[in-house]
Amino acid sequence: MQKYQLIESYLIKFLQNEVYKSGLKNVVLGISGGIDSAVVAVLAKKAFGENVLGVMLPSSYSSQSSLDDAMKLCEKFDIKYEKISIAPILDAYFKDKKADNLRIGNFSARARMSVLYDVSARQNALVLGTSNKSELLLGYGTLFGDLASAINPIGDLYKTEIFEFAKYLGVPNEIIQKPPSADLWEGQSDEEDLGFTYAQIDKALEAFVDNRMSEDEMLENNFNKDLITLIKNKIYKNQFKRKLPIIAKISHRTIGHDFLYPRDIKL
Repeated sequence: MQKYQLIESYLIKFLQNEVYKSGLKNVVLGISGGIDSAVVAVLAKKAFGENVLGVMLPSSYSSQSSLDDAMKLCEKFDIKYEKISIAPILDAYFKDKKADNLRIGNFSARARMSVLYDVSARQNALVLGTSNKSELLLGYGTLFGDLASAINPIGDLYKTEIFEFAKYLGVPNEIIQKPPSADLWEGQSDEEDLGFTYAQIDKALEAFVDNRMSEDEMLENNFNKDLITLIKNKIYKNQFKRKLPIIAKISHRTIGHDFLYPRDIKL
């Protein structure tokens, strides 16, 4: 557990440094009842004490068990919280529209973040992110939704590390043991969506991203070919989710000098 003791100490100092240098002292985060937000909430409580506010943002698609788990976490660690339903927002927007689960899920994530940023303005606080490294690399999240934040303390920890870290921090077993889910619609499961377990995905991501193994090297090391294809496609396809909006440079210092655009790309 020494690894996670060091990570805990580092992340608490990281949060304090990043928040305090902004001139603020308060933080807010969405607490979903999932393991990622639970880990961030516990770290925030250790870093900021009473200056943490957790916000639960259920919709008509959310499970009651997730809300119960979120409240249990806050009660165990004495984290202040409030509940704000986004159901009226979803009902008002989708009442005259036919939409699939993906559209509803993405809209829900963005509605939650809009509310969370409004709460942060009220609290004079910064919004903490709760996306882990596995999700960020795969682009498994909603741009300007759950991927949005001012500071993300767990973005360099793989999902499998989050499970171990949660155990170290004392997160309730109900949260640790339940199948990972963004809870965007009834029965939604991260691992079913992806087609592989996080244990399989994280090993492949570590090999490809951290250890710079080629596809051939990964095949030689008995990685599943479909898994290799999955992570490569998602990493490259979703690169835009990990970057700020791209700005076309047309200033006078650019045009007429190095303003040479590459050949048109044909799709």
